[in-house]
Amino acid sequence: MSVLERLQEKIELWRVDHEALKSENTQLKEELTKMTARQDDQKTEIELLELELQEKDEEIEKIIAQVETLLA
Repeated sequence: MSVLERLQEKIELWRVDHEALKSENTQLKEELTKMTARQDDQKTEIELLELELQEKDEEIEKIIAQVETLLA
């Protein structure tokens, strides 16, 4: 096998590896995009739940105030 043939073989292997890495990179970018979107959705859900919790706390405070008024 000549030097040129070995060089061509190595270049072809590097090219194949490069294409595989590009493909993997694309898949990882897509996965990251999906995870980011999922994280944004979860953040929004948490914010809504915190708001709901705050409203429930306010309701509880009103009920406690009414009970205290009745007991006074």
